[in-house]
Amino acid sequence: MRRHLIITGAMLTLTTALGPTASAGTLPPLDPAVLQKAISGLPSATVTGALVRVSGPAGRWSGTSGTGDVATGEPVPANGTFRIGSTSKMFTAAVVLQLVAEHRIDLDQTVQHYLPGLLPAWYPAITVREILNHTSGLPGTSLDSGDAHWFVEHRLDSWTPQELVADAVTHPLEFAPGTRQRYNGTNYFVAGLLIERVTGRTYAEEVRRRIIEPLRLRDTYVLDRHDPRLPGPHAHGYVAVTDGGVTTLHDVSEQSPYPWAEGGIISSAGDLTRFIRALFGGRVVPRTELQAMFTVPDVEYVGGENCNVGPNAGRACFSVGLTRTVFPNGVTVWGKTGARPGYTGGLFATRDLRRVLVYSLNATGNKDGSESPYLVKIAAAVFDPELGNS
Repeated sequence: MRRHLIITGAMLTLTTALGPTASAGTLPPLDPAVLQKAISGLPSATVTGALVRVSGPAGRWSGTSGTGDVATGEPVPANGTFRIGSTSKMFTAAVVLQLVAEHRIDLDQTVQHYLPGLLPAWYPAITVREILNHTSGLPGTSLDSGDAHWFVEHRLDSWTPQELVADAVTHPLEFAPGTRQRYNGTNYFVAGLLIERVTGRTYAEEVRRRIIEPLRLRDTYVLDRHDPRLPGPHAHGYVAVTDGGVTTLHDVSEQSPYPWAEGGIISSAGDLTRFIRALFGGRVVPRTELQAMFTVPDVEYVGGENCNVGPNAGRACFSVGLTRTVFPNGVTVWGKTGARPGYTGGLFATRDLRRVLVYSLNATGNKDGSESPYLVKIAAAVFDPELGNS
């Protein structure tokens, strides 16, 4: 069996060269010692604190490590909130699919039909499905710099979704819609605007009334882009900035949640566990529409940072709102990673919900991927012990 692993930033993509008739792998038993070791040695230069929660009938474990506040030395709160970044896309996709079930949105209707004038007139037709599964070809925005020093200085700055989309579409499409796949946050800014246009309510209101309130997610928030708070107990997030050879940790726990429908939600391990169990169980999105979340388009993946190893190397690995990940032992999980400066996390589960993983690391590298060794250890401890030897 050929095993492959690639990690870039917060994105974890694993695939395995299994034969076409191979069955799904067997989940390993949980070893508390291995799990605790996976997040040991904190705080470090790249991660100050960590929180891991594993649940389901195939085993349970939860633990924290490091410090939640480098100034006071307080521990990471096990029930703390954190910025979930692009894991927010799971919520956004779920709301859109609810609207599909209500016959208010058609996945194969065009974005231009629902949002006239948002995209340039010279763009070809782009469907809602292509937006949600990253086959739209839309370009990315350049408004948010990836420089650590810049972010520390500008962490309270924000842009409207319209401004972000307008900036992105000053460029031509990266490829013809539906012909390839490339992960791009612009797609989910468009999805959020679609939700608002169809419902006549704000994105935040729709997430609250359709997901947060029915599931009683008491630690989940969709805040205004001008509201930098991180409500509730939480581990502080830091970004390391080097100036004149001296590295300083800057507390960026408070920052604008302007990524919005693309990556602005705040939640907790308990709430995310409840959400994914309800989602996969058909209690958030009706089962007919839910199938779109477990359908990966059969197209080429371009961009290089994801979907580029294993038996389907260079083929798509994203569905509507989710990522499909196959481990060396054949275990397949579905979910989403996410990152904001100071926070790197993920939410993954087997389709049958026998095992659910939520993790959050307080990574100091401003999404540069320096926390990757910890992600490998966590994935190995939860889903495949062979991974650490790959």
